[in-house]
Amino acid sequence: MEERIRKAVSEALANMGASDISFAVERPSIAAHGDYATNAALAAAKILGRKPHEIADEIARFLIDALGKNIASHVAVAGPGFVNITLAREAVTLAVAEADAQGSEWGKGTVDTEQRVVIEYTDPNPFKEMHIGHLMSNIIGEALARLIGNEGSTVIRANYQGDVGPHVAKALWGLQKAGITEPVTAKEIGEAYAAGSHAYEESPETKVEIDALNQAIYAGTNHEIMELWRKGRDVSLAAFEQLYKILGTHFDYYFFESETAESGLRLVRDGLARGVFEESEGAVIYRGEKKGLHTLVFITSKGTPTYEAKDIGLAFLKEERVSNNRSIIVTAAEQIGHFAIVLAALDELAPPIAEKTTHVPHGFLRLASGKMSSRAGNVITAAGLIEDIIKKASEKNADPLIAEQVALGAIKYMILRQSPGSDIIFDEEKSLSLEGDSGPYLQYALVRAKSVLAAAAEKGGAPLPTGRQAQQGAPEAPYLLECTILHFPEVAARAARELAPNLLVNYLTELAGEWNSFYAQERIIGGDHEAHKLMLARAFVTTMTNGLTVLGIPTPERM
Repeated sequence: MEERIRKAVSEALANMGASDISFAVERPSIAAHGDYATNAALAAAKILGRKPHEIADEIARFLIDALGKNIASHVAVAGPGFVNITLAREAVTLAVAEADAQGSEWGKGTVDTEQRVVIEYTDPNPFKEMHIGHLMSNIIGEALARLIGNEGSTVIRANYQGDVGPHVAKALWGLQKAGITEPVTAKEIGEAYAAGSHAYEESPETKVEIDALNQAIYAGTNHEIMELWRKGRDVSLAAFEQLYKILGTHFDYYFFESETAESGLRLVRDGLARGVFEESEGAVIYRGEKKGLHTLVFITSKGTPTYEAKDIGLAFLKEERVSNNRSIIVTAAEQIGHFAIVLAALDELAPPIAEKTTHVPHGFLRLASGKMSSRAGNVITAAGLIEDIIKKASEKNADPLIAEQVALGAIKYMILRQSPGSDIIFDEEKSLSLEGDSGPYLQYALVRAKSVLAAAAEKGGAPLPTGRQAQQGAPEAPYLLECTILHFPEVAARAARELAPNLLVNYLTELAGEWNSFYAQERIIGGDHEAHKLMLARAFVTTMTNGLTVLGIPTPERM
């Protein structure tokens, strides 16, 4: 419907001599202002040299004729030049019937079917436990993958994991000092890392030992060290896979720092010969100041690649292994500066790769005690947080599966409700509340609607009405619930386009609220307009189910 209105507005502007004008068609923030509004008159005023209100009047008259009474029951000019459109009952009913009929296809787009998008997210480091920062990246990255896939793109999920570097040397040092040659759990390795990290900061002698160990790992020639490295990496990766299964995510490609180090070194040295990089005190650096940034080291004076060099190697490795039109990287906001410089250098080395690469930063997930640091050994692990919330959810949900689904809904909602770059204060009590603004609130609204449909199906054993039978008994004025449902496809499309899952979260929260109001105020089974109301309930179930699924939030059958 949004696209149909947009096309009509474009025709109106073209008739006035204002083609190719950028304007918005969106839902008004106040329901009384209609189902859609456009700022086209304001956008075209300067080019046309006319008053916005005059242009809006002309657009409104054109829309009345172009859309017809079967689509728009009312078109009005408001404020300094906005045009508000209220849909006719027939148009609303048909939209709801479409939602009901399309099932799992409702809300899917087809505009990006030729696009192949590689999305890199989570990126945990073996030899450390996955912490809540990686949980943020995983949940946001998976939601983006699903949103983009929902619009028709082929999505390739990638995970880049740091299996070499100082943190690995610290963990191996800690394991050696503890006499552990056969690590069994990720927690055991995480404790070894914390011990090594502490010793590295406190003891100059230990710092020398760990630095030498780091060099040995890169060299890969010491059999004993590399055997411990392989065993520790396998344990870490297995623990990550267990979490991915719980979170409902998977990856098509796994990249490791150990395979990007060599290519990163080679590419940076090639760039050095081309004048992209320069030498400084034995190191190879990139002068970011030439692009308004700052200087960063890409190869240390000891000849080892930094994260920046390895990210250059990764960009080329992705290009080699994964055919794509677009590359998205989801990491913490603290890496904004890092990626600005990496992409600036990449733009000089390979402009087409840099041009199609987007960094999506996310904020920190903070608990009452603030941001946790694995270096200090008091990290809040992803597994630990999930286990805590499942335990809390079990107090009201005896079924372990339901408790897990509710807990995941609580965690994912709290992360996705904010724009990706925002920090989040995680409140356990609020996250599990059924009173609104929570994942369980949405899940419970869905469960309640399903129970209504189940009760209707049991009533006399007759099949639920569909199609024209359900449409003919509609009340004269649409319910607010109907007017909310019809916007699902465009909200999902915008969330994908703007890489902003929070837009869909906010919409689903509003939708759940409208359902709860409808449920409280209307007698559905046995009341007036029963067939239409049941169709509306089915359309709500379809919309909420599809919306939650796109976000990666579980849809329990009962609560």
